Amino acid sequence: MCELFDDNRAILSLDRIDPKYRPVWEHLAPEHWQALADYFLPHRSAKSLLAPTRPRVIKWYCPFACQKVFASGHRYCINIYTGCQHGCVYCYAAAYQPANAGVKASFEKLLGLDLADLERFAVPPAPVHISNSTDPFQPLELQFGYTRLALEQILRHRHRFTTVTILTKNPLFAARCDYLDLFRRLADIPKPSDRHPGLTIEVSLAFLQEAARKVYDPAAPSVAERMEGIRLLHGAGIPVVLRIDPLFPRSPITESKDVKDFDLPEAQTLDDLDTLVAFAKENGVRHIVYSPAKLVQSRSRPMSDTMHKLKTLYQAYAAPEKLTWQSGSWRLPHAIAMQKIVTPFLALCQTRNIEAKFCKQNLLDTR
Repeated sequence: MCELFDDNRAILSLDRIDPKYRPVWEHLAPEHWQALADYFLPHRSAKSLLAPTRPRVIKWYCPFACQKVFASGHRYCINIYTGCQHGCVYCYAAAYQPANAGVKASFEKLLGLDLADLERFAVPPAPVHISNSTDPFQPLELQFGYTRLALEQILRHRHRFTTVTILTKNPLFAARCDYLDLFRRLADIPKPSDRHPGLTIEVSLAFLQEAARKVYDPAAPSVAERMEGIRLLHGAGIPVVLRIDPLFPRSPITESKDVKDFDLPEAQTLDDLDTLVAFAKENGVRHIVYSPAKLVQSRSRPMSDTMHKLKTLYQAYAAPEKLTWQSGSWRLPHAIAMQKIVTPFLALCQTRNIEAKFCKQNLLDTR
């Protein structure tokens, strides 16, 4: 059997690491190569090329991304739950997550095993993101408390993580007093940085109007609840990032048609977006995250009626060009998305003197 490791646990060759992931090892100091291999790669495998498979819940940030294309590097993601009760129709995770939200079997045990491995193999510290494919503060948290459990365990092993980033649409739940103390302790690191605080909560709020929120985020907290949660977190001294993400086409769609002609509510007028940007500035938000909306095709279920309508709108918006298909979703042609959707939004952010980051850049800037 061809093995990556010798009897002394020394890495034999980086050539056995899948080229998709090899740049992560190449960009680290050689003294850390072994620890990363021990934690992420299978210890006994006959495969000629090895990819990250070992962690149970503290996983490689994006297990499918080629590091030369999406250079996320050595970082972790913990998806506390499976699926999400918020039911957001545009969510990219709908492409691979189950339709019904649930808990992971033996979550506490598996989390403990991963944390023990981080210590046993002396893995160098890296950012941890909670959660990218499911909301850590969805209603399931009230019943099971697995997010609190994960944060408490991360705190016990805080030296293994550089920063903690929490993504949620329920900041009002996160602003409960019993979580705030935990956030403060997680943020307390030896060398805090204005650029990289120890803990950040990213709040997703793409809509100002409830009519749009009810169509696109049907079971998520209301706009008012999210705004109140942001105010409370900011007032408690917790660093907050606002995700006005995704950005949608605005009327007019064609010379003769507006959004309403596609049986959809106006998702985001420029006035709506300006109000959200102003709210972010007034409430001490560190920066704003954005990206154009993608039309996700689930692997296991058909597109919703809303997404079918949105696809028709997109086709009219892009005409005479065609939509592009990439990574399980339809997208507007880049030039059209930038000219019609993104550039006017960035002008609002510039006028309000608040930084805006594309979602990928926001991730890569996290250290």
